[in-house]
Amino acid sequence: MEFVTALVLIFIACGCGIAWAIFNWIAVHKIEIHHKHEGLTEKLQGAEQEKIETLLEIGEHISEGAQAFLKEEYTDCSVFIAIMAVALIFVSPWSTLAFVLGAATSMLCGYLGMAIATAANFRTAFCAIRSLSDAFQMAYRGGCVMGFLLVSISLSILSLIIIIYNSVLVEEGDLDTLISMFDYVAAYGLGGSTFALFGRVGGGIYTKAADVGADLVGKVEKNLPEDSPKNPATIADNVGDNVGDIAGMGADLFGSFAESTCAALVVSSTQLRAIDEGVLNISIGQLMYPLMVSAFGIGICILVSGYAVFIQKVTDIHKIESTLKQQLLLSTVALSPIIIGISYWALPADYVMIQADGTTQLENLKPWHAFVCSLMGLWSGLLIGYFTEYMTSHSYTPVREVAKACGTGAATNIIYGLALGYLSTIVPIISIAVTALLSMKLLSFYGVALAALGMLSNLTIGLAIDAYGPISDNAGGIAEMSELGEDVRTSTDALDAAGNTTAAIGKGFAIGSAALVSLSLYGGYLTRIQTYKNKDAKIDDPIIFAMLLIGAMLPYAFSAFTMKSVGKAALQMVEEVRRQLHEHPGIYAGTEEPDFRACIAISTKASLKEMIPPGLLVIVTPTAVGLFFGPQAVAGLLPGALISGVQMAISASNTGGAWDNAKKYIEAGFYKNDAGEVKKKGSDEHKAAVIGDTVGDPLKDTSGPSLNILIKLMAILSLVLAETFCKTGWLYSE
Repeated sequence: MEFVTALVLIFIACGCGIAWAIFNWIAVHKIEIHHKHEGLTEKLQGAEQEKIETLLEIGEHISEGAQAFLKEEYTDCSVFIAIMAVALIFVSPWSTLAFVLGAATSMLCGYLGMAIATAANFRTAFCAIRSLSDAFQMAYRGGCVMGFLLVSISLSILSLIIIIYNSVLVEEGDLDTLISMFDYVAAYGLGGSTFALFGRVGGGIYTKAADVGADLVGKVEKNLPEDSPKNPATIADNVGDNVGDIAGMGADLFGSFAESTCAALVVSSTQLRAIDEGVLNISIGQLMYPLMVSAFGIGICILVSGYAVFIQKVTDIHKIESTLKQQLLLSTVALSPIIIGISYWALPADYVMIQADGTTQLENLKPWHAFVCSLMGLWSGLLIGYFTEYMTSHSYTPVREVAKACGTGAATNIIYGLALGYLSTIVPIISIAVTALLSMKLLSFYGVALAALGMLSNLTIGLAIDAYGPISDNAGGIAEMSELGEDVRTSTDALDAAGNTTAAIGKGFAIGSAALVSLSLYGGYLTRIQTYKNKDAKIDDPIIFAMLLIGAMLPYAFSAFTMKSVGKAALQMVEEVRRQLHEHPGIYAGTEEPDFRACIAISTKASLKEMIPPGLLVIVTPTAVGLFFGPQAVAGLLPGALISGVQMAISASNTGGAWDNAKKYIEAGFYKNDAGEVKKKGSDEHKAAVIGDTVGDPLKDTSGPSLNILIKLMAILSLVLAETFCKTGWLYSE
């Protein structure tokens, strides 16, 4: 495949993705909110003007809070990124440029996601007054903007970096420089993940501090409804959904996309050689195959999402979740033959994969070896997503068992939830293991990188249904605070319940792809150090075994930092909410407005302060180990962190998701005790479920999702610094 042809197709796909995102952006902003819309008077039951004004005011408060937090977070992160960029100059100025562009792209994607979410949330609440179908369309369109902008912008900027570096650095036939160029390009993924770490951790601490504080005082102590306007922490909670579950999540999945692509480029540039008349050679056009998979994925996902927007109508509550799941299934089915076609068109008819030692190689390779790896990643991602839904949706037995456990109190609820999380690791881990095993057999570490890209090839749809969740959650909160009525809240609750499940599916995709991305990056790291040191990394090496144990410990330490941070911030939030309700009894009586800004300030200050220790742990540990103990030590550290981190991430995310949906199962009136009595909000069973949900919040939205960034960031940082590690190792002699 010619380099220019590949680039033209990539930019056409990115342009179409951006155009589709803009189309949906315009559709979202076309909804003008006022009290004179036809049919609203009857549904709002009087006082329409006041309720609509309240809805607009709350939407503005949420947007202002999110903007203010991102401004502070981006300022603090920019300082840290600048320091890292200066340090990277000593490694390579070209790596530094790619690093800065990756961090800037991650920031941009996070900000754009937050902007559309805060525009769509109150409009979704407004549309729910008219019909469930309109509300679903609004939330899903908002998610589409997030998904298509992120992937299209990320892919186009990465392609531009490759064009610039190739034209400036590489001369025809200069293989060594071509390989080095992709090492520089890998820093693009490093920059994205560096910001994603702070975005995910900081946003997660923010949202869970507010959420836990609001629940413990509002629901458990004062028996207030969720998102009650009488609860001072409600606005901060809704702001947190945007900065954590939208901006942070977007930065996280941008990191996965950038790193998996960079891993495939790095490994293939070193190992892939086409057989041309008996001579092994390589062309940059043939290396563009990973980018082509992502580009065609954008095109297919436009068609699939268009089906949901224009054809499929959600007229019933029971159709919401199935419609969202169909998006994943349709995109997976449609992408399968496309990936097969791309493989035969873009890859050489015959090629070999040269191993790290430079002497052995995988021979007689055909295009089908590549598409089998990609398809295994694609379909294992769907399997992980569907199994995650089974374990976290209240439509199925596991979550209903957790809800039933609430009948004997919070303790049994927590026990059942933890057990569910541990069991939920079985299918995803086996799927990842089988995919990694077969991919390694077929194409070594290049196959693993292709599997990761296959899993992310329909990322635009995955992001769309993931972002749909926080938008719907916010819509429910705004409807409650605006007192739009029980019918509206029923619709938004149904949207939110489906959103919780799709968010869990999104986390499953993120964690599964992070495991494969980390493994492929590890392969790139091994290639670099083995080429330089001419020594294999084996588990019987004492330093590798010791570092395996230390690496396995890191996710536990990281989770401890993040959960303790949420606890400290939540403690301040609880005290503030109690103070306001005690000193201003008019708040509870409904005659006085709570001070929302004080709670927003607590979450902002606490999250910005508390995100630093876990961030430093992830960045400093592999750097220090490599500099002081050498490359072999890092070769033990990385798989240790991967093996324990992916298990913890799956368990934490699914436990938290199950507790959340068990609570919603009871709130919806589906739960009956052994005597056949229906238990709803305010019952002892509901309070037990709320406590479980409160415990699960930092698991599913802070430590769990952040762990996949830990394993990716450590791997790509080590890859970028591999040559530096090979020249050091002062404290350990091999």
